[in-house]
Amino acid sequence: MDSRINHSSLPGKGRHPFPSFSQKNSPLAEIGEFVKVKSSELIQKGENMKVLGIHGSPRKGGNTEILLKEFLRGCKEGGAEVEEVFLRELKITPCLEIYACKKDGQCPIHDDMKALYPKLTETDVLAVASPIFFYAVSAHLKAMIDRCQALWARKYLLHQLIAPGKPGRKGVFLAVGGSKGGKTFDGALLTMKYFFDALDLTFHRSLLYKEVDAKGEILQHPTAMAEAYDLGKQTVE
Repeated sequence: MDSRINHSSLPGKGRHPFPSFSQKNSPLAEIGEFVKVKSSELIQKGENMKVLGIHGSPRKGGNTEILLKEFLRGCKEGGAEVEEVFLRELKITPCLEIYACKKDGQCPIHDDMKALYPKLTETDVLAVASPIFFYAVSAHLKAMIDRCQALWARKYLLHQLIAPGKPGRKGVFLAVGGSKGGKTFDGALLTMKYFFDALDLTFHRSLLYKEVDAKGEILQHPTAMAEAYDLGKQTVE
């Protein structure tokens, strides 16, 4: 067993790396029920699906970028339409907490986030990748997530559908952390849980790799690339 990977598994998923939800008193215990997809929530498959990959790392060519690209390769070979967004290339102002979005679900800040909102609501699968900084997602990703307060307002205050005609949308989270601590991914997973919920996405699966830090080190991992590709292909099946 490789010490750099979280080998906890979901029932019936073998050795696929995913946090354990059965541990008592774990802040992640409640996510166990959250990630189950109802049988009635069926979405388009293969060539009819749109997959959006969000790169949250500030480092070009870093480990999460490599991992997400392999996931997207699996999606594409499964027939899906794939698009990538690199947050480090965008200008996204952090949420200013002015609450204008409470009125109509629209954020009044004019920057690159404006073009990202429709991409987030039109995709069938949203795959987000981020390195772990201080047990949280990157600042680039957190800024984007916080600006989705406007979508949260649409859903919970204005009671509007986030993605009309697209039930059963899926969210996937890929993360790499240099730490070997047992709670390396806890904070990021809770953030992603509520982010996906605000966008009406089911938290489908997650790939989490510990003790991977140097640029490109994920390529030395014995199973990471195959797991990312397989997850991508399985997600669009």
